[in-house]
Amino acid sequence: MTKNITLAVDEDVLDKVRVVAAEKKTTVNALVRNYLAGLATADNRAERARQRLLELIDRSQAEMGPVTWTKDELHEL
Repeated sequence: MTKNITLAVDEDVLDKVRVVAAEKKTTVNALVRNYLAGLATADNRAERARQRLLELIDRSQAEMGPVTWTKDELHEL
């Protein structure tokens, strides 16, 4: 299901976006729709990546050895 929304956009910005849309042979509406869909997808991907990383951390069998350096030694490099 799709929903209609109303946006208030500065006239100069809209003029520039219309040019971009024409160059891409699309519409301002399609540009906004694709941008919003990309935002939603990016958030979902980031959340899935965070969850996967936490799962890997939980299953990891890696062990850290003792710390053999000081903070000052690291900053000397």
